[in-house]
Amino acid sequence: MKISSGFRSVAVAVVAAAGISFAGSAHADSGTISFSVYKAAFFVGGSGGEGTLTFHGRHYPISVGGISGGLAFGASKTYFHGAVRHIRRARDVTGVYGAAGGGGAVGKGAQVIVMTNDKGAQLELSGKQVGLQVNADLSGIAITVK
Repeated sequence: MKISSGFRSVAVAVVAAAGISFAGSAHADSGTISFSVYKAAFFVGGSGGEGTLTFHGRHYPISVGGISGGLAFGASKTYFHGAVRHIRRARDVTGVYGAAGGGGAVGKGAQVIVMTNDKGAQLELSGKQVGLQVNADLSGIAITVK
């Protein structure tokens, strides 16, 4: 049985691409992140805060800021913590993350959210919220590794 050189070239290219793809995901790593965010809104809201990224045993300070628009009012502080996945270096966490959601808190509440930035970094966060906040909005958050 004779295999054409064109078919052989395509097969080699597919195997090489699969190997590169597998190697790329094998080198991605994960870390932990924790930060607090203050949020105030009256239809349009703003938020800001700071925290820490832990990656490969090192601690990196981060700053957090964002805006939201929709049905939102109140003020709150949320303490988030969780995992950061699919990163190769600490600065991969820097970027803009978007989310759509709704919720509320009177006194204490809880939040869970998963977000991804343009570099593929994925945040899997849970948080405890304190304050008076009602929202059904689109929001974005920007994280910067200092």
